[in-house]
Amino acid sequence: MRILVIEDEKDVATYVAKALREHGYTADIAHDGKQGMEKAASQDYDLVVLDMMLPRADGWEVLDAIRKSGKDTRVLVLTALESTDDKVRALNRGADDYLVKPFASAELTARVRALLRRSKGETTSELSYADIKMDLVKHRVARGGKEIELTNREFALLEYLLRNPEQMLTRAMLIQHVWGYQFDPMTNLVDVYINYLRTKLDMEWPVKLIHTVRGMGYILSKETPA
Repeated sequence: MRILVIEDEKDVATYVAKALREHGYTADIAHDGKQGMEKAASQDYDLVVLDMMLPRADGWEVLDAIRKSGKDTRVLVLTALESTDDKVRALNRGADDYLVKPFASAELTARVRALLRRSKGETTSELSYADIKMDLVKHRVARGGKEIELTNREFALLEYLLRNPEQMLTRAMLIQHVWGYQFDPMTNLVDVYINYLRTKLDMEWPVKLIHTVRGMGYILSKETPA
């Protein structure tokens, strides 16, 4: 999941991005409204965390630009503006949620998870495939009832696989959606983390679920691809 943080206070932006990355999200930062609009227009983000009092273009202009673009990007307003009028104005202009500063990182990440679930049309906080179950709220994974401890990046990689079961995912797709990088054909980063997941999720079970599609990428499937 890719998130854009548009916040001119550098300490706040760093704090927010760090909290999101610790939960497995890819987080980019823009420090003014114009840069934020350019990033939001040129790249695909699942969610934007938006301050309203920004230099070069304020948050209202950014919010309008996102909504006029036609993209179905969720917007979480994160601002010191705490009046009811400001909240109503933001929600009426297309914001999906509104959080007032100061805030707790736990509430921020909970609201982000809720918005992202809503954007995917989910009515549950759980993903599953075969005997793998993932709790998106408690950040837990189990296979066959056995809890599996994953790092944040392993969790993010498995989440992307679970959201796209029985679909071949290229290394470029995995790099972009899980790490937020442009694909470097010389890197073996995806292969390394796929092996980590296989060790934890496949090694002890007779039915293997994470398969290599030779020369192309990987697939989460109950059957070995031809």
